Amino acid sequence: MIYYITGGTRSGKSSYAQKLALSLSDNPVYLATARKWDADFEQRIKRHQQDRDERWENIEEERDPSKLALQGRVVVLDCITLWLTNFFSDTKYNVDETLNLIKTEFDKLALVDATWIVISNEIGMGMHADSEVGRKFADLQGWINQHIAQKADKAFFMVSGIPLTLK
Repeated sequence: MIYYITGGTRSGKSSYAQKLALSLSDNPVYLATARKWDADFEQRIKRHQQDRDERWENIEEERDPSKLALQGRVVVLDCITLWLTNFFSDTKYNVDETLNLIKTEFDKLALVDATWIVISNEIGMGMHADSEVGRKFADLQGWINQHIAQKADKAFFMVSGIPLTLK
């Protein structure tokens, strides 16, 4: 089962995903994809970790979560945008290679017999990026979001903390 949750920054995606996970499991997994790019980002990670209590198993994996033993678990994958950033940076901003790598890895995850709660961001709804790399990233985000939404069993769009059902 794949639940897909998307929306803007601070729209309530993570809170909704965590509540959903706890309604499905007494000991869900929080699979974080973030890299600790700088001190500010490390603080953001800590703030997210403090939102979860001892019921959660926290796992950090920047690139290859399909290698983890998560069969039978309820897993919150947070988030596609940061995961995509890792691939994009590692490929030195190669759009085709990035999209191929992340789609391949996501498709491997989708084959794992687990309940996936996948969080992403809708970054293309705001202003257009003022750099070529920014525009390429926004395109990539849209393409991988479409790929995941197609595979999802249920999809939600978060607005001001309210989930809107897409499918």
